[in-house]
Amino acid sequence: MGGWRAAGAPGVPACDRERRLPPGCITSPPSRFVAAPAMVILSPHPDDAVFSCGHLLANRPDSTVVTVFAGLPEEDSPLTDWDERCGFISGRVAMQTRRDEDAQALGLLGVTPMWLDFLDAQYGSSPSPHELGEALLDTLRTLDDPPVVLPMGLFHSDHLLVHEAALWALRRSVTNWTVHLYEDIPYRRLPGLLQQRLQTLATLGLEATPSTMVVSPVERLKARAVSSYVSQLRALGAEGLSDLTRPERLWDLQGACGGVDGS
Repeated sequence: MGGWRAAGAPGVPACDRERRLPPGCITSPPSRFVAAPAMVILSPHPDDAVFSCGHLLANRPDSTVVTVFAGLPEEDSPLTDWDERCGFISGRVAMQTRRDEDAQALGLLGVTPMWLDFLDAQYGSSPSPHELGEALLDTLRTLDDPPVVLPMGLFHSDHLLVHEAALWALRRSVTNWTVHLYEDIPYRRLPGLLQQRLQTLATLGLEATPSTMVVSPVERLKARAVSSYVSQLRALGAEGLSDLTRPERLWDLQGACGGVDGS
């Protein structure tokens, strides 16, 4: 999660880690990660991957979480409403703390963090889907061709931007990718958003079906990881908190290789 900003608006990233992954287009995944247990989760903000995929990550240690909007704003950047609700005194302190919380949570799950230097939408202008897509391809090329799991891109402009940029990147790459989608917690509970996203994917020639991937529930471990995000839990509210304990839902994404509208 980041500052609450509804989608509408869709740095070259400086990865905190140098790694390389081959390029791809989207292909069908038969539903389970059996041959390749490690995976890459694309997370808009520190906390999104654990909130939405905590059980999945606990079942797939040695995976990597790429957090896109993890850049540190300038020292003199104004305090945003969301950061104030979380108890921070500045945006820079907020993002450094959130990285620390993320490292702690992912460490509990045995997962490697990679933080990109794009700024959360609440701190300024956002990159275009093309610009971010190129950056995601560069980042993915540092890895070893695992399955990729990306957000549905619900409600928040940063979530939508990661979703669109990832589709742009994956469909322009030359590797046949196994791709899955996760439902963004807590935004998935907002009426109609998931249905709208599925319709949009269909118009792009992409078919999303509920995954039959086996993920063993690990409530206590996920709860410990979630509890690392002290600052965000402070501001979430009762409904957001309740969604954290509900079952995670994943979708398999299938579709022909080729361009995406807006290229």
